[in-house]
Amino acid sequence: MAGGFGIIRCLVVVMAAVLVSGATAETHMVGDDLEWKVPPGGPIAYSVWADKQDFQIGDTLIFNWSGNHDVVKVSKSIFDNCNTTNVVGTVQSTSPANFTLDANGTHYFICTVSNHCYFGQKVAVTIGDDSSAATPLAATAFSVVLFALAFSLFTSM
Repeated sequence: MAGGFGIIRCLVVVMAAVLVSGATAETHMVGDDLEWKVPPGGPIAYSVWADKQDFQIGDTLIFNWSGNHDVVKVSKSIFDNCNTTNVVGTVQSTSPANFTLDANGTHYFICTVSNHCYFGQKVAVTIGDDSSAATPLAATAFSVVLFALAFSLFTSM
């Protein structure tokens, strides 16, 4: 019986470690050194930047700029058409502007100043490829539980 409590305590410690290690959010400086401005090469600059990132729920995007810019989270149709007159979200006009990624899927951001969006000052960031897929944290936790069960079976034989 005492061995059973040891296994349970071990499982609790391992699960807590997995949860704590998987719960850290990342901070992403949008555009890195480019920051948030009309990119010299058009929208490809922010697409390339976003493709190199690993976005997770809870991560924070930081839009940092100087000069006359802003940022707002928008729908895909507004993003695609750069329709800056019908934005629904709150336009952030003070740098730095922070947005926390709170759901799987693609999140769209544009600058509403003049023609900045048309000239490429927009970025789409995607969390996960499939909203029905298990999160990395859930998959890791499941693997740890299976390993611990297999280990306890071997040690009790």
